[in-house]
Order: sequence, then structure tokens, then C-alpha cells
Amino acid sequence: MDDDGKQAQRKAAMAVLAHSDVAHIAARLDAITLPAHENLRQPENGLVMVRGRVGGEGAPFNLGEATVSRAAVRLATGEVGFGYTLGRDRQKAHMIALCDALIQSADHAGAVEAQVLAPLRAAVASERNRKAAETAATRVEFYTLVRGEG
Repeated sequence: MDDDGKQAQRKAAMAVLAHSDVAHIAARLDAITLPAHENLRQPENGLVMVRGRVGGEGAPFNLGEATVSRAAVRLATGEVGFGYTLGRDRQKAHMIALCDALIQSADHAGAVEAQVLAPLRAAVASERNRKAAETAATRVEFYTLVRGEG
């Protein structure tokens, strides 16, 4: 796989992991044998500036700050993974970093995709569909009658 494909794979994996519940990620990671790894950056909390644009096209402006957690992990084989998530969940940031490193490893990428990412992807899609159906059930149709002034 070329570098663009690997980058796209990592980006898709991070999106799934960021939207997944920490308990679900932990349960899925327990199902696979994790290799030896070390923390390059202990999980920590911090702030990032969120920027916005009026109408999506205007001049950028500082909207406010958001709390994030981040971590970095290196496998014994040398792969380095990074994890970021909104909020103050250090454990989730660590697990995301570990998954990022694992999907870069030729030995573990298949197992992580099949046993961690695919089930989490299905759970995220199911939750989105449930919320969409719940929202659709509350939809109100408005219509107007033309008045006879003409």
C-alpha cells in the first residue's frame, strides 16, 4: 500500500476510534494479543483553539477553546502511534494511540482491522442510524394555504 493509502487508512481508523466509546475500544483490544509497547508521551489533557468561519467562507475567527487528550505510543518493533480525542479521557487517547501504532504494523494490522475497527465501525454506523431514525420520527411537515386575496 502506498503512503497515501496508509494515511487514508489511519485517518479512517482515527475517525472510528474517536467516535467510539472507551469501554467498547477496551473490550475489543482485550480480544487481541497486544505487543510490547512504551509510552512516548504519557496521556495528558490540554486545550486547543477552535476556529470558525461565517458561512464557511468568511474570514476565520477564534470561536473558543476545547479540551483534548493526547498520547503517543511506540511498539517494540518501532511503529509510533498518536492518539487525540475531545474531552479529558486519557485512557481513550492512549488506546487510540496504541491502535494507530498497531495498524501501521504489518503483523497486527489485519487483526486490528478485523477484531477492533470493523466491529467499532459497525457500532458507530448503527448508533448514527438509530439517532437519524429517532430524529426523523420527530419531523414536522409545515405547509401553508394560499389565501383568497387575489
